Amino acid sequence: MPITLFDNGTHKCIAFPDLVSCDSDEKAGEGSACESVQANQFLIVNNEHAALIDPGGNLTYTRLFMGISDYVFPKNLDYVIASHQDPDIVASLNKWLVGTGCKVVVPKLWKRFVPHFCSPGATKGRLIGIPDEGMDIEIGGAAFKAIPAHFLHSEGNFHFYDPVSRILFTGDVGASLVSDDLCGKPVKDFDAHLKTMEPFHRRYMASNKVCRYWVNMVRKLDVDMIVPQHGSLFQGSAMVGRFLDWFENLQCGTDLLTQGNYRVPGLAA
Repeated sequence: MPITLFDNGTHKCIAFPDLVSCDSDEKAGEGSACESVQANQFLIVNNEHAALIDPGGNLTYTRLFMGISDYVFPKNLDYVIASHQDPDIVASLNKWLVGTGCKVVVPKLWKRFVPHFCSPGATKGRLIGIPDEGMDIEIGGAAFKAIPAHFLHSEGNFHFYDPVSRILFTGDVGASLVSDDLCGKPVKDFDAHLKTMEPFHRRYMASNKVCRYWVNMVRKLDVDMIVPQHGSLFQGSAMVGRFLDWFENLQCGTDLLTQGNYRVPGLAA
């Protein structure tokens, strides 16, 4: 069921957290009954113009297309916006290009890669590359900001800040593996929530250096809500602050590697 994150009458932010789901005890990975990762998709509507953020792959397309029709005529969708190139982010791209008149906004680094999700020629004249420094994306007269999130986790990666709702859409930053009923819902107990996101962040984020740079940038924004692409969200200044404090000090990625992680199998160290 869609969740309304913000609605002031002319501006809406809608989350679709349950288009792909499985019980949290099945998310153990290899050999589990769960065959795909849960993902949140987002619709932004402003003055009857609309954009989808990270619409996902073929597992989400049909239900998402039907879901957004309650808020906007899908064929009039202005943009499909992708934070990076992963399949759970934008593998359904070809279907959105066929089914709507949208432009596709992707990191410039991945502009020549995402056409591999599409039929030959489908992306011609419809791709907009986000430069490394970020940019504004106009949606119905409102400036929606693509802000740098490089190496968190993708080399070319962006998050999206909506000044009207004060929501920061953070892709994999803040992602958690929680039960279906908590996906797209606010975190209530941050300390208890840590176990659902810490292992993922230690593996998928590049290093503490980029975590700190990102936090320094985000602290300059007026953020009421941090909304990741997986799991639960962080709402209110206190909970947003708890997350930023934790992420700023996270040791992850290359911080944790040693020579022991680089050994030829079967050879003595």
